[in-house]
Formats: sequence, C-alpha cells, structure tokens
Amino acid sequence: MDDSHILSVGIDLGTSTTQLVLARLTIKNFASAFSVPRINIAKKEIIYRSQIIFTPLLSQTEVDSESIKQFVAHEYQKAGIDKHQIQMGAVIITGETARKDNAEAVTKALSQYAGDFVVATAGPDLESVIAGKGAGTNVTAKEKRRQIVNIDVGGGTSNLGLFDEDDAIDTACFDIGGRIVKLGADHRVAYISTKAQTIIDDLSLNIKVGAPLTIEDAQPLIDELVLILNNSIGLGTKSKYYDLFITNHPLQVGHQIDGVTFSGGVADCIYNDHSDPFEYGDIGVLLGWALKASPIFTEKTVYPSVETIRATVVGAGSHTTDVTGSTIEYQNGILPIRNLPVLKLSINEETAGKQKLEDSIRNKISWFSSNNELNNVVLAVNGKHSPTYQEVVDYSEAIIKGAQVLIQNQKPLIVAVTEDMAKALGHCLRSELPHGYPFICIDSVKVENGDYIDLGEPVAGGEVLPVIVKTLVFG
Repeated sequence: MDDSHILSVGIDLGTSTTQLVLARLTIKNFASAFSVPRINIAKKEIIYRSQIIFTPLLSQTEVDSESIKQFVAHEYQKAGIDKHQIQMGAVIITGETARKDNAEAVTKALSQYAGDFVVATAGPDLESVIAGKGAGTNVTAKEKRRQIVNIDVGGGTSNLGLFDEDDAIDTACFDIGGRIVKLGADHRVAYISTKAQTIIDDLSLNIKVGAPLTIEDAQPLIDELVLILNNSIGLGTKSKYYDLFITNHPLQVGHQIDGVTFSGGVADCIYNDHSDPFEYGDIGVLLGWALKASPIFTEKTVYPSVETIRATVVGAGSHTTDVTGSTIEYQNGILPIRNLPVLKLSINEETAGKQKLEDSIRNKISWFSSNNELNNVVLAVNGKHSPTYQEVVDYSEAIIKGAQVLIQNQKPLIVAVTEDMAKALGHCLRSELPHGYPFICIDSVKVENGDYIDLGEPVAGGEVLPVIVKTLVFG
C-alpha cells in the first residue's frame, strides 16, 4: 500500500473559547507484503489553526449553535477547504460548556462538518486526560520517568491529569477558571460564578455585578483560588473553600507528584507576558500571574507544555485499521459497534492484584459519564503473555465485578486485550455473565486512553473482526 493522506478536523468548544485545527495525516502500511495489513499514522501535519473566539452563548445556560456553525464554515472557507474533503474528525465540548442545556444538540449539529466524526462530549475526567495529552505531559512523564500532573486552567474549570509514564493514573477537576468573574465595559463586573460569590460574601470583598473591579479588590479572591489549586497537588495549608470548588473529585491521596505542566487559556498567561491584567475581560491574567508566583513554581519542577490554550484541540480522529482474529470471543447480534471510547488500565493497576484491578475499572468507568448519563466503553487491558488458568479467572472476575454498573444498565461488555488471550478470557467471561449477555473479547489490538474503537461485522466465516482504532491526534 502506498502512503495516502487523510484530512481531519478537530473542534473544541470550551467554557471560554472555541477553535478548530485542520490536520493532514499520512497513513502507511507497516506490515510486510505477506502479512495482514497494519495501517498506522506515519506523520501528522497541522495545516491550519483557526482564530480563537469566545464561545458564543445565547444565555448562561445555552450555547449559540448557529454562531458556532457559522464560525466553522467561515474557517473552512479561510483555509480553502470544502467540508466534503474532510474524512474524519472530532468535536469535543469541554468545561462549563459541556454542562449547557443544549450541549448534545450542538455536537450533533456540528457533526455535518466532517465525514466520519468521533462525536464526544468530554466529562471532566476525560477532558483531563485529553488536555494532558495535548500538553505533552504523558510524553514528558515517559521521558523523565516521573509522575507529572498537568493542570489545565480554562475559563470555568481546572482539570488535573496525572501521568505515570504514558498512563493517565488519576484525574481531578475544580470549578476554577479565568471567567468565573467576567467584566464588561470600563472593567465593570458582568458575571460572578456561584462558588466565587461564596468567597466574596464570606470575606466581604468589594466585588459585585455592575461595579468596577480593581486588582486590589480581586486579589483576595485570586489568592484563595490559587491556594486551592496548590492544595490540589498537596501544597499549602488547606483552604476552607477547597471542598466547595471540587467539580467531581480531587486526586487520590498518596500520589507522588514529581512535576507539573500547565495548559489552558490561563497557562498562556503564566508562560507569556501580559501587561493588561484585564486583557480578556476576566480574571484569567491575574490568575496566571498568581499561579506563577505560587509554591508550585518553587516546590515542584514545572516543565514546559507543548501547547497551552490549544492543548484540548483534537487534530482529528485518525483511523488505524486493524483486524483481530483466531482467539476472539463474541456474542452474535451486537455488531457493528461504533465510536466507543477506550478505558485503558495501566500495567501497575493490572499487576497490583485482582481487587486493585476491580477498583480501578469501577472508578474509571465513571470518567465516561456525562450529564449523569452512563456511556459505554471498551475496557482495555494488557493481559498476560502466557497466563495460567487462575490468572485468566482473576482477570475475568475483576472485570465483571468492576464493570457491574455497565452490566446492570444492560451495556454490552467489550474487552480488548493486548496479549493473545481473548479466547480463554472470553470463555471465562461467558461463564460468569448472565445467560446470553452481549459481550465481545478481542486481542492483539493496541489501544490507549483517548482512542475510540469501531468494530465491524465478523468476516472470514466469523473468525475475524475488523477493528478501526480512532486515535485522537492532539494539536
């Protein structure tokens, strides 16, 4: 197979900003002439970065989908691209925008702007992983062989993704961002988030809607927000407002955090000079200044990020076509399946015992819930090269117990194993699951957190399943 090119798009609708990136992906068959094709991305080239606009809103609870569609169409025109040329891509709605009343409708409306979208509304946990990969934190953690946390400080939330080597091992999110206080004309306060208002009232600060804001008036609020972010990675005396600002959950206690990266719009204010403290009509610049002067920079190693404000922009869903066969196990009647996010367990989680594996699966499944709705996932494990019978049984029991919430909600159980053990594991799963329960167990497919999987109808007499791994390419 000759090298070929795919045009892809990523659209990110965040609390503060909306932007898109166009990428040209070169795909290549890395297998020999006598082997099953293995098509992977050989090169990724960003060919167009849009302007960054403030996310248009009709109200505090509703996104202006028509304005966003016009923005996308205009950027395509500027790039000289017809939407029919685009073969794949991803729409990611993040931060406060994911909580808007019409977030799902906006995502569906935008799906017409690419040929084959990975359509996802990222909840706070998944957003933390995506932002960390976009910032290159996983690469830095692998190169340095250290545990490094990325803090993505956006408009409405701060997402933490902790990486050990290439694995995302924990996430957290706090309702802290540059636009939790917005300014209008003459630096007059136009909006205050409910949680920021709690601090303002409690400390009797001179900040109120309609009144002008000064640096001096804002500083006590900024100091408290920065203290909470320092607390989030184990630094400083705990703020009395720490628990209030937790979006979903903090990082688990006991992690060794060796270093920090920053991404998001506020990170741009950390790494680059900004002379106007209210340049963006909010408190983002002040927040960036205060973070740079905080203990994070004196007590932790702060590594540079590949991207700051564009970290969460997804270059596209790039197809890595593969097949899995010979040791697969599946229940008839549930294929094809498309656009399932991958939940990948780390080596440490797998080797720490059956109970740890079960707990990790249960915890990470909650990452993929958005708007209180449970989304199905592909559970991905490395498995064992030559497993004993007991090891296969342990994997099976941990998966079934850890994935009980999926089973109780009648979601098909889909397991991908790197090692060649799907047939044995599949037999164990079948024996433990309710009779006739829909499940699939495949192996020899390499996936990572942030990937999406399509599974096609079985071919070759039912012995082979076509698999498309859509790797999120971070711009």
